[in-house]
This record gives sequence, C-alpha cells and structure tokens, in this order.
Amino acid sequence: MAVEYEKYLRMDKFPHYWCPGCGNGVVLKAFIQAVDELGWSNNDIGMVTGIGCSSRASGYVDFNTMHTIHGRALAVATGIKMSNPDKHVVVIAGDGDASAIGGNHLIHACRRNIDITLIIINNWIYGMTGGQYSPTTPTGSIAATMPYGNADPDFDLVNLTIGAGATFVARSSVAEPVMLKNYIKKALAHKGFSVIDAFSNCHIQWGRKNRFGDPVKLVKHIKSVTVSSAKAKRMNPDELKGLFVTGILYENNEKKEYTESYFDMVKRAQAKGGK
Repeated sequence: MAVEYEKYLRMDKFPHYWCPGCGNGVVLKAFIQAVDELGWSNNDIGMVTGIGCSSRASGYVDFNTMHTIHGRALAVATGIKMSNPDKHVVVIAGDGDASAIGGNHLIHACRRNIDITLIIINNWIYGMTGGQYSPTTPTGSIAATMPYGNADPDFDLVNLTIGAGATFVARSSVAEPVMLKNYIKKALAHKGFSVIDAFSNCHIQWGRKNRFGDPVKLVKHIKSVTVSSAKAKRMNPDELKGLFVTGILYENNEKKEYTESYFDMVKRAQAKGGK
C-alpha cells in the first residue's frame, strides 16, 4: 500500500529549506515509511533534534517534536524517555551534532542502553554553518576550515557506538533507500539504544570542495565507497581499505534496557522504605 505521507507531515511548513538534491529528504522519507509499516500512532512518537540541516526534520513531521540546542538532542530525548517510557523516542542528528559537541551524550546514551533510536545523517561535514570539517570528514578531503585537506583521522561511528554499548547498530546510505528504510524499521522496533549511520550527500558544502558538486555524482560516490557486510566477509583487509561496511553490524537483545533497570531500582528502594 502507498504511504499517505501527508498523515505524517506538517504541510504548512513546506516548501522545506533543504538544498535541491539534499539526501536529508531521502532519510526522512525512509523514516516515515518505517513508521507507517510499524503502524505506530503519531501521538506515541517523540522526535528530538539539535542544530543543523538534518535537525530541521522535527519541524516537518507531525509527531511530538522538540528542536533543541546544538549537541543536546540525546540529553533531552533521555529526559523524555525517562518520563514517558511507553513512548517511542527518536533523535535525528547530523554527524557534527551527534559526534562532536554531542559526542559525550552519544557515548553515555549507548552505555545506558536507553530505548532511543538515533538516526545520524552522516554527510561528512557541517552543512548548515559553513562547511567546517566534522569528526567524520574523510581524512585528506577539503573543508572550509581545512582548505588544504583534513589532517584529522575520521571517526567510524559504527565502531564508536558498538564499543560504547549500543545494542543495535546499522549503516546504510541514501544510495540504497529501501535498505535504509528496512534498517530504520528494525532499529525503531529494537528494545534498547539503536543507531543508524546513514550516509548522505551534502553536495554543496562537502561536494563542491571535493569535485562532487552534483548530487547524483556524490550519491554514486557514496555507493562506490560502501560494501555490504555479506560481501565484506569475502574480502581481505587490503581490499576493504577505504570502504565502509553496510548492514546490521551489531545486535544484542540480551542487555537490559535502561528505563526498565532504573524503575526496577526505584521499586527496590520503595520496598526498603525509600521515597
């Protein structure tokens, strides 16, 4: 069945502010499709965003939404989930918002395994604020603040979040939107902290400086530097250099979710006479 997108969107907020060809719309569409397939009510979903191009998403969807400050979306989302543990809480963030100023919140959300889904729209750059390099900007590529090539090693957000304790981690890209939708759906349904590393194109701020100023050209480039987990298993380390593995890369359904652990502690305290 076709998705009734207007059911999930605030049509009075359109046309949107994203650049023509931006991958943010592909990710948002995949998210809406996933919600529709799960059959969730708009009123049972809370979406939190921080600051950045991707963070405009909370203004376009007709859920319970909060547009918060830079890097603090996960902190706000944690408060919402703790006070409403029966609701579905989602954060959409850019790579800079999630892993730079918000990096500490990311690590501790993973560690706690709180039931929040984080969709990182990873376009390798700070898009909205002028094209500064971010923690995921590929080493050697050009940014407004690294005009002679990025000297910093880049984060692999998959390895970072798995190491910090997230219990569902997947990577996909706007080059494979059906796969992206399927992974978002699984992440939303997962009980625990789930992360989607969604590679997307910023052909304006990253692409123009790196000879990928056309959105189609950049999406094809993203496709060329990703490889499925199934194929990666048949490749040696030398063949995998410079490539990013896509797929469901980690899943743990045994670790207890944080709100359940927290309220179990409250019950124990109450049983012993605590308030």
